[in-house]
Amino acid sequence: MSVLMLTMAVVLCIAMIGGAFVAISGKSLPVAILAAGLVSLVASVLFLILASPDVAMTEAAIGSGLTTFLFFFVLGRVRKGEHDGCGSDHD
Repeated sequence: MSVLMLTMAVVLCIAMIGGAFVAISGKSLPVAILAAGLVSLVASVLFLILASPDVAMTEAAIGSGLTTFLFFFVLGRVRKGEHDGCGSDHD
């Protein structure tokens, strides 16, 4: 592995750790979801640098794209339910 590739891998790993820290310690749920999607996207770039394009493509499509979309979709449904009163104890 060349020095440039090693440097890029280290920078991407530091970015992943930073994004994971933001996802864990974030006060806002949308920010945490975006940070988790960013970690997955950076992981896909790291897989590409490590010469694994099939894993990188899968990680980008499923880990970053679909999962982030699904989290926002569910968050919207939950918040909509809170405003409609679906979660209250009506007998």
